[in-house]
Amino acid sequence: MRRLIVALAALGLLAAGGVGLWQFREAARQGANAARGPGGPPAGFAIPVEAEPVTIARIAEEILAVGTLKSNESVLLRPEVAGRIAEIGFAEGTPVKAGTVLVQLDDSIPRAELAQAEANLALARANAARAQELYARGAGSAANRDQATAALRTAEAAVDLARAHLGKYRLTAPFDGIVGLRRASPGEFVNVGQEIVNLESIDPIKLEFRVPEVALPALRVGQRITVRVDAYPDRSFTGEVYAIDPAADAAGRSIAVRATLPNPEGLLRPGLFARVVLTVREEPEAVLVPETAIVPFGGRILVMKVVEGRAQPVPVTLGLRRDGMVQVISGLAAGDVVITAGQMKAQPGAAVAVIPPSGAAGSGPPEAPRPAGG
Repeated sequence: MRRLIVALAALGLLAAGGVGLWQFREAARQGANAARGPGGPPAGFAIPVEAEPVTIARIAEEILAVGTLKSNESVLLRPEVAGRIAEIGFAEGTPVKAGTVLVQLDDSIPRAELAQAEANLALARANAARAQELYARGAGSAANRDQATAALRTAEAAVDLARAHLGKYRLTAPFDGIVGLRRASPGEFVNVGQEIVNLESIDPIKLEFRVPEVALPALRVGQRITVRVDAYPDRSFTGEVYAIDPAADAAGRSIAVRATLPNPEGLLRPGLFARVVLTVREEPEAVLVPETAIVPFGGRILVMKVVEGRAQPVPVTLGLRRDGMVQVISGLAAGDVVITAGQMKAQPGAAVAVIPPSGAAGSGPPEAPRPAGG
């Protein structure tokens, strides 16, 4: 009986101690909540966050593509008549002017034909003049006069034909350009259509590339392009779009685009592979923030701006995105500072303490929360 009484007394003491401990903890919790801001840290302390000022810089909407450089003008010279090459009038790989005689074929026979036609023309002119004079004096018939006039016209046409035939034995440059490597030698007999030499005009130089058909609404003549080639990895070249193919490629579902690039130094050559950046739209002085600063909330887009040491939510309108940065069209201005990490812990109006980014050089462990007033 005595043991039972002792046991009951012990249980009573334990129960009383437990109730007292619970009451102490509850009082401590309520006191802490009373001293804590709604949803934030204890009153008088700032939430550590990472923040940085907005950036004012250029941003552009761009399309990446690959293409091939082409000559502004290109021709492969071939003779229209067969003959022996009498003279080569160019040095390989050198510039020439339009009209320069590049290849002269042996033209002794067509020259003789032209001389014969000119002699016949002289005779026809004399006969036509004599027939006209006789007809004027009434000593000749109209038929004789008409026959002499027709013979004169035939002789004139024969001279024109002989001159045109003679011109086929001379190959001239149709435009200013650079001649390539010749495929024939002096004294060689060439046939009709045989390749002799190519002529390329490369300043300016053309670029042809293709873009997906979904980019068609954004394409415009005059848009700027930036080009890089493997031959000059440390340089970039600029140009602009001058033509867009009106028909899409049904097989590749793409649009052919041509651009022109200045090439005064002759560095770019036809046939080179090119990496193209087509600038569709450009904002030279855009307000940019990191993508990590953007907070979707209730169908709106917000950023948390630091104003006098406190977090202030600001609705924003976004624009272009590039390389982890987002353009803010409205809502921010130059000089504003936005929270890039830790904004989910910062309630509107909460005090914040900006700490160095976790990956910044020389940054140590995050500082402990400090009093907002200190």
